[in-house]
Amino acid sequence: MTAPRTPGPRKVFSRLSLPERTFVADALRTETVGGVLLLLAAVTALVWANVPALHDSYESVSHFRFGPGALGLDLSVAHWAADGLLAVFFFVAGVELKRELVAGDLRDPRAAALPVVAALCGMAVPALVYTLTSGTGGGSLAGWAVPTATDIAFALAVLAVIGTSLPSALRAFLLTLAVVDDLFAILIIAVFFTEDLDFAALGGAAAGLAVFWLLLRTGVRGWYVYVPLALVVWALMYNSGIHATIAGVAMGLMLRCHRHEGEEHSPGEHIEHLVRPFSAGLAVPLFALFSAGVTVSGSALADVFTQPETLGVVLGLVVGKTLGIFGGTWLTARFTRASLSDDLEWADVFAVATLAGIGFTVSLLIGELAFEGDAAMTDSVKAAVLAGSLIATALAAVLLRIRNAEYRRLTEEEERDEDANRIPDVYEQDDPAYHLRMAEIHERKAAEHRRLAREKAAERDALADMAGGAGEDHDGPA
Repeated sequence: MTAPRTPGPRKVFSRLSLPERTFVADALRTETVGGVLLLLAAVTALVWANVPALHDSYESVSHFRFGPGALGLDLSVAHWAADGLLAVFFFVAGVELKRELVAGDLRDPRAAALPVVAALCGMAVPALVYTLTSGTGGGSLAGWAVPTATDIAFALAVLAVIGTSLPSALRAFLLTLAVVDDLFAILIIAVFFTEDLDFAALGGAAAGLAVFWLLLRTGVRGWYVYVPLALVVWALMYNSGIHATIAGVAMGLMLRCHRHEGEEHSPGEHIEHLVRPFSAGLAVPLFALFSAGVTVSGSALADVFTQPETLGVVLGLVVGKTLGIFGGTWLTARFTRASLSDDLEWADVFAVATLAGIGFTVSLLIGELAFEGDAAMTDSVKAAVLAGSLIATALAAVLLRIRNAEYRRLTEEEERDEDANRIPDVYEQDDPAYHLRMAEIHERKAAEHRRLAREKAAERDALADMAGGAGEDHDGPA
């Protein structure tokens, strides 16, 4: 009787399942395009705000107010972008989180432990770094949450620009990390940046969400039902005193993200597929356009590294994020007896942790909320977010470039499809049909090589015969 096999240690950052890999590839493709647009919007905002001839027009457009004042929605353009358009971004984040919980990595507690712990440490350590830096320098502690958020779109845009072939497992970790990061950022906004509550409006928003949930459960379809209802819920949430983006998250979490029999996509996946391009391609870039326009000068940049609040933001993003995510990942692997995938090194995890120090969308939003009413400090904190993100980008680019050749080899191996059936070969190693197809392919190649060898041999024999014939013509006495 053979002894029972004991399972080997669990591998972290091992190869994704094929469905998860396909989903991650599609999601990252959209996020990368959105990240490039986000980068362009940020650059446009900086140019628009810093060219003397254009500065006044930037201020005029940003502060132009419109909307129904009777409903409490007479807001500036910048305010509409932060509270209105970002609700779409957080709606997509809510759908992503729901999908991860019911169909993705977070549904398995053992697999979920890694990104959850890494995200928690990646938020706690930057907050601690900010608190120590700003507190020691006699600055305000109000901005402790600013460096806690990772901007996945910006991070993926950086990956696209520096051209690294980061393995899909590390990309998926970065994406899942950002989803969990967004969840905790939402909780921070709801808990710490809500002051005065209007319980009547809050009750109305709750009732609207209940109706939204009932309509979903009863199978009611049609955008003309849900879009007006979503706008009403958003307006009530805004007037309640709770940040209006919470309405987007709540509605995203209500969507069904598991598939019923016969469904190719769940409703949540379908709606996310429709809304994500609008979020990544329009909502977030417009928010960046009206949030990143800070005045940049030599003295302003110097102040970023001398003011305790802004220095705390920079160090929180660059040092705190890196140490928090890397430390949380290492500790999780250490105490769950998991081991790193054979193809990767801990230096790769450190590089990804450095990349997570790119904070933009949510960091800018929290900066506005933390220092509301102090325009000078808000602009300084925005400049600090930009500076910290730029430093994190440079460090990550250097670290990832060092191993880019190895990443390219791993990616090529993961994407190889010799039987041309659109399924990478690494996912078919246990399928007998795959090996039969490969045997036929190798036999055809062998037959072709045998034919070429016969032709070459015939050519050599013909040349030898010609050389021998020429030698016979010259035989005999001179």
